[in-house]
Amino acid sequence: MHKIDMDLVEMTLDVMKYTIDRISNVTPELGSPKKEEELFELVGETITPKGIGGEVAFKMFKDILVKATVPIDHPRHLAFVPAAPSRAAIMFDLVTAASSIHGAYWMEGAGGIFCENQAMKWLVSLTGLPKGSFGVFTSGGTAANLSALVTARETWRSKNPENKNLKSLLLTSNGAHSSVKAMAKVMDADVEIIDCPDENLQGHALQSAITKLKGEDRKRLFAVVATGGTTNAGIIDELDTIADVCQKEDLWLHVDCAYGGGALAAPSVRHLFNGIERADSITIDPHKWLFSPYDCGAVIYKNIELAKEAHSQKGSYLEIFKDEGAQGFNPADYQIQLTRRVRGMPLWFSLAMHGTDKYRESIERGITLAKIAGEKIESRENLELVRPPSLSVVLFRRKGWSPSEYRDWTYKNHKEGLALVTPTKWRKGDDYETISRFCFINPETTEEDIDIILDSME
Repeated sequence: MHKIDMDLVEMTLDVMKYTIDRISNVTPELGSPKKEEELFELVGETITPKGIGGEVAFKMFKDILVKATVPIDHPRHLAFVPAAPSRAAIMFDLVTAASSIHGAYWMEGAGGIFCENQAMKWLVSLTGLPKGSFGVFTSGGTAANLSALVTARETWRSKNPENKNLKSLLLTSNGAHSSVKAMAKVMDADVEIIDCPDENLQGHALQSAITKLKGEDRKRLFAVVATGGTTNAGIIDELDTIADVCQKEDLWLHVDCAYGGGALAAPSVRHLFNGIERADSITIDPHKWLFSPYDCGAVIYKNIELAKEAHSQKGSYLEIFKDEGAQGFNPADYQIQLTRRVRGMPLWFSLAMHGTDKYRESIERGITLAKIAGEKIESRENLELVRPPSLSVVLFRRKGWSPSEYRDWTYKNHKEGLALVTPTKWRKGDDYETISRFCFINPETTEEDIDIILDSME
């Protein structure tokens, strides 16, 4: 065997050993970022004409660079919306990459797309959407929201050709994810925010906002974005009454469940999503609460043919072979990306390996941890809940703390490798106060982990 082949084999074994060790480590080192200048001083120039060699480069990554990252699956990483990919999903992410499957067209990726579609069928079943509804995996919530709203606008324009040159308008609430505004900017659409003091949009507030629109603005309105589990507080909009208004006003209803969508599989809270089955489109991010690795989002449509009309690309080099085996579901036709990996395959493998009952139990564990944390907070004199836990999110305050004390506490715990819990803002009267926030995703987080973090606030 040639030396280069032996080197490759040895490098592959090193990588696999690292991967096995990392997958089996449920409490990896809680790294922290460093300035670019500091990292450069530690590793120097890594891209050179002759190369530095795989062994050197990999050692740099293991010893220095990975320690300048924060592992999202650490059981005491409770900031933002963390993630906790199953070991099965992580392993199959390696298989997905190694298999080199282009997931745009059935012609090239039939087997991989079949796997994705098996997982998608389960996701769709959670929503209660009518028969014929289906979806496709995307890179994340922003791409899913953008794909859905482009479909909504193209549908609106096809029904109302006179609106073709109007700048479109959508309505959402102040609890909506930041990606809604970002997505609208890409679309060159206007967004009007409905101010809800408790970040919970209800049908009467939506109807009032529509009624107040001026004639020209009402004509530009094409969609409403509701939220099924706000990122900040885990709040679910009143989807049934919102659906009533959208049906009455002939508006596309998109429900952003990027974070909260996993809870559709949890019987204890499923009723909170009543009305979602009437949505025209839904976003769910399996890389958030469905134990998939980054990056894996999903967009689901009540009428997927409308998405095809909006997104299908044409080109001579895109012509699909006409043989029977090449005919099938083409994910590129239903969302904004043409080039795509089969990012739903790790979810499929994890579901196939563990079964949906295990998923349900793991999601319920996150909800239970939030309730346990709420009880522990209420039992401590120096802490108090801001509002009852919702889904897997807990908002609470340390009595007497200023914003700078929350910040210093966060930095101290992170620097010491104890935990990553970041502050957030919550409305208090006409102003906003700084508070603390837990978001439980990882079923391997323990009650002891919660106690350790709360003890650090003494």
